[in-house]
Amino acid sequence: MARNVYGLDLGTYEIKLYDKKKDKISKIKNVIAMQNKKHIFSVGSEAYEMYEKAPGNIQVVFPMHNGVIAHFDDMQYLMQKVLGTEKQFSRGDKYVIAVPTDVTEVEKRAFYDLVSHSTAKAKSVSIVARGIADAVGMGLDVWSEKGILVANFGGETTELSVLASGGMIFNRLIKVGGVHFDTAIVNLVRHNRDFLMGRVTAEKLRKNFGVFEQETDASLTVAGRDLIMGVPKQDSIPISLVRAAMKEPLAECIHAIKAMIDRTPPDVHRRIEQNGIYLTGGLANLKGLSTYIEESTGLKVTASPAPELSAVIGLKKIILDKDYRKLTYSMLDEDYRWLR
Repeated sequence: MARNVYGLDLGTYEIKLYDKKKDKISKIKNVIAMQNKKHIFSVGSEAYEMYEKAPGNIQVVFPMHNGVIAHFDDMQYLMQKVLGTEKQFSRGDKYVIAVPTDVTEVEKRAFYDLVSHSTAKAKSVSIVARGIADAVGMGLDVWSEKGILVANFGGETTELSVLASGGMIFNRLIKVGGVHFDTAIVNLVRHNRDFLMGRVTAEKLRKNFGVFEQETDASLTVAGRDLIMGVPKQDSIPISLVRAAMKEPLAECIHAIKAMIDRTPPDVHRRIEQNGIYLTGGLANLKGLSTYIEESTGLKVTASPAPELSAVIGLKKIILDKDYRKLTYSMLDEDYRWLR
């Protein structure tokens, strides 16, 4: 018998973990600060506070990139922290991991290796498509519903999933997320006002202004650097400039959603038109995003009440309910298609 069962959702900026024994969901910022590229200086929220503020000998590293594990050793260290262990993983546990479907075989394998061929020595590792975990976490009837479209807007990616009768019909991972919105804001402000600000400042602007509010004359004063004089400066950034910057990445997401709907079989298409789009992911909290998607697609949008936690809540239900566990696949199964 396994010592414990964990549900694991690895996001670009946060790790979400469900601990069955404690019946608790934990979160930790998916960030590590390295000193001289050798020593761990800080992790989690403390490391994130140093982003764009750290001295030259400290590098702030994000172990996840574009929805997959980019820095394996750093990811293992963070996992030890979120599990509350100092030196190694607790061995003999079971893991259920939410993973994106539309990534390469090597990238999928990294999720498995994180808790299996490493210090974790997991008793077993199972996976579930993140789109399915999101739908379960939102309380949708994944078994009987004939057409569900889940749009997960995350930190670096937007994952679109079409589900029907408990299975995945289509899945696409678009490399557009919160960081791309923020970078677009930084670049447009720099081009139009000769004013340079950090991405964290752009994130603040994005969260304050949103994407579809009716207010058009708002502005926000932020700190940055005057590129002409080369000195620190505070400037008032108008809402119109922020909205204009986000227009292109938003349009790319909308185009992908429409293309996904157009590809679906007629019966599934009909149900999606009736059900609309289910919105989740950390970026789903962005003011006006659901309204923007509704206006752009002509479909109603239902936002998750806890969008950043939908997948891990789904993992919790899957772990606790034997019927839901049928949605998972063992990564040790020799017939499992991802590990062939």
